[in-house]
Amino acid sequence: MANMVEFELVSPQKLVRSEAVEMVVVPCVEGDVGVLAGHTPLIATVRPGFIDVHENNKVRERIFVGGGFVEISAERCTVLAEEAVPSNELNRADAESRLEAARARRADATEHEIEEADRHLNLAEELMAAVEYIERRV
Repeated sequence: MANMVEFELVSPQKLVRSEAVEMVVVPCVEGDVGVLAGHTPLIATVRPGFIDVHENNKVRERIFVGGGFVEISAERCTVLAEEAVPSNELNRADAESRLEAARARRADATEHEIEEADRHLNLAEELMAAVEYIERRV
């Protein structure tokens, strides 16, 4: 366990992951952050993208997150995500539907709703990009 870091991924719906891992890479607003045991304490904003869980120097699992926050200590990495979907559960039809709905919401947004509509549109676009990435890799 000396070379492991405790990784917890929490979404509003549930505890998605809680396990010791060799390394986790979190997509943060200011760049991706690789977390190993002994990491310097950090709190950062997570952007939509993939969290990569590493094992034996390879990506073992990819989990799409829709933004949130990460708290890192020497022993632990805790991600509080707005949403979290393992890559094997990503679905093109769902992503396309969300993108279409987000575009419609943005088109109908009032001046006061634009910022929130843009956030939903950005998330839907990132989710679609994640689906396309996974499809290219299969």
